[in-house]
Amino acid sequence: MRHGRPSDERLMRAVARGDAEALAELYDRHAPWLFLRLKRRCSDQGVVEEVAQDTFLGVWRYAKRYERGNIGGWIWTIAARRLIDAQRARGARPEQASEVIDTARTTPSAEQHALSGVEHGELGAALYGLSPELRDVVRATIIDGMSMADAATVLGIPEGTVKTRVRRARVLLREALA
Repeated sequence: MRHGRPSDERLMRAVARGDAEALAELYDRHAPWLFLRLKRRCSDQGVVEEVAQDTFLGVWRYAKRYERGNIGGWIWTIAARRLIDAQRARGARPEQASEVIDTARTTPSAEQHALSGVEHGELGAALYGLSPELRDVVRATIIDGMSMADAATVLGIPEGTVKTRVRRARVLLREALA
């Protein structure tokens, strides 16, 4: 880190106090990787841009709730949830003429295809059979690829609880898929 540049933690404290310049700095630091990661999960550029903007709006709104840990992981969790909400909203309402996607130009990403199989296959049924608490840790650690510590921060529970829930979820998933 260069001298003179505030840390992410310092910027988050400033955002929590309502400092828009601190939010702009966080955006400049984190938006590039966030856009790349969102693009891997969604091939619709409009949705990616909307989710990224909603994510940083969430950072602004919820900065006071942030306690400590990896800020990138916290931002990614907001983004992942916003992306899921956006994709559900698009799939849940009837298509309007302006929303028709040209399939020749837009194809699902490999990750979208794989996750679609997870959602609608045997694994999806097993996942939805888990309690919401277990499903949350599975999504955070396995699907979103967060570390146990980042998942604990994002979910607001101790890291040991995340580890216990992941272990329990794996046992239940093995049983359901056997």
